[in-house]
Amino acid sequence: MAELKYPIGIQTFSKIIENGYTYVDKTRFVGELTTRSKYVFLNRPRRFGKSLFTSTLHCYFDGRRDLFKGLALDSMDVDWTPHPVLHFDFNNGNYEVEEGIHDILDYALARYERQYGCDGSAAGLSIRFQALIERAYEKTGRGVVILIDEYDKPLLGLEENPEIFERNRAVLKSFFGTLKTMDRYIRFAFLTGVARFSKVSIFSDLNQLQDISIDDRYADICGWTEEELIETFLPGVRELAALREETVENTVAVLRNYYDGYKFSANGSRLYNPFSVLRALEAKSVQPYWFATGTPTFLAKRVKSSGLGAARMDGIACDEEELLEVGLGKDNPVPLMFQAGYLTIDSYDSRRRRYILRFPNQEVEIGFSKFLLPVYVPEATKRYGPFSIFSFQDDLYDGHPEQFMERLGTLFKDFPYEDMNEVMYRSVTYLICRLCDTEPQAERHSFKGRSDLEVLTTNYVYLFEFKYDESAEVAIAQIHDRDDAGRHAFDPRQVYLIGVNCDSKRATRALSWLIELIPKNNKDPR
Repeated sequence: MAELKYPIGIQTFSKIIENGYTYVDKTRFVGELTTRSKYVFLNRPRRFGKSLFTSTLHCYFDGRRDLFKGLALDSMDVDWTPHPVLHFDFNNGNYEVEEGIHDILDYALARYERQYGCDGSAAGLSIRFQALIERAYEKTGRGVVILIDEYDKPLLGLEENPEIFERNRAVLKSFFGTLKTMDRYIRFAFLTGVARFSKVSIFSDLNQLQDISIDDRYADICGWTEEELIETFLPGVRELAALREETVENTVAVLRNYYDGYKFSANGSRLYNPFSVLRALEAKSVQPYWFATGTPTFLAKRVKSSGLGAARMDGIACDEEELLEVGLGKDNPVPLMFQAGYLTIDSYDSRRRRYILRFPNQEVEIGFSKFLLPVYVPEATKRYGPFSIFSFQDDLYDGHPEQFMERLGTLFKDFPYEDMNEVMYRSVTYLICRLCDTEPQAERHSFKGRSDLEVLTTNYVYLFEFKYDESAEVAIAQIHDRDDAGRHAFDPRQVYLIGVNCDSKRATRALSWLIELIPKNNKDPR
């Protein structure tokens, strides 16, 4: 078998095929979309294959059937007649400067104007776009295809600069509005983005746009199922397994835990992040590759300001309308967390029409915790010192809960008064425990209620209950009332109960706590 060529960072379909890169066949979706629909929007996280799929559409509408030989689309009953394609890519550009968005659109329009013989130099962007569509149709006699990749790039990250956001939004609204007025000349239009800015008028003129983002039929359009991963990249998985000195099955389990778990519709498949898997197989090392490519700072700030807390994100419920809505200045971070890939669909209650969202995998959960912690507690990001993650980790793994709480209480004394609340305490404790390489479980349900936080290490189990302006004694009593320790009765690990009170009335605004060691039940459960 020929050596695998990993198309890392390659988003051009023709380059992948012509240069022999390994490709997971998604071309059947090209046939299905282009025969069923005319105006389509797809939201997926960054580096998840949107640009590659857009490029695949481009090659199809160029009539490049030679590129699809042996792929699913080649055997489908589709029209291979070439059409004029206008492809706008917003991935590159500095949209924080005044002329950033204008320069990107001007460059793309000028290139196509030369191709189709238009002179739009004296007109505005929208008028030039209209003239270009009409000219391309007249010159070729065929409907025009419009591909707009990462339309929201000029908007994301500008929440703290509403003036520039509004300027860019106005340009996009006017530019995209052209599609509706030129409908008779258009064969197909496809827009992609990370977020759907539904309440800021971007799509108000495009009421004919079909959003397939959470459509079961297109759930697998980007990302890979485990079957696709194994079928296409088994030699690479075997190489990684050999280097790790473990079975292929164990290596797949590691990859699944770290990169799988994305789900974009109620009945969709669980999907792997293609970018991270490619990097892991090529480098033969399992690392947080996707998260290392960057996360918008405003998203972390929105999580903090929302009052929801980081721990409550995992398992949060929302309806479909909320899932698809994003807007400037919105307090609720959940829709953008989902659309950007930090949360994914875990389950769907059809009777209540409610989605349950969770972190998709370990890469995202640990990565987002690392990203959030500096926003909550900058001191805990230092590599060394009394508040480093290493110090907290030693406390938990060595069975020193009193020392852990002393360290945590001292850290909280420097918190601004306006930040002091129960959600803040629980969120910071959760983030610290998550980054200590433990297994924190927030709000675990039982028949008697739900615990605030359970933290599991190799030799110890810590059961936390947080109160605000009550007492540590009340917190401990509540753990006993729910019998949280009961489910660990035959766990060989030592169990500690930790009741914490957050006292807003004390001048020091410090914590108070009680710690109780549960005697082990040495009876054989059999």
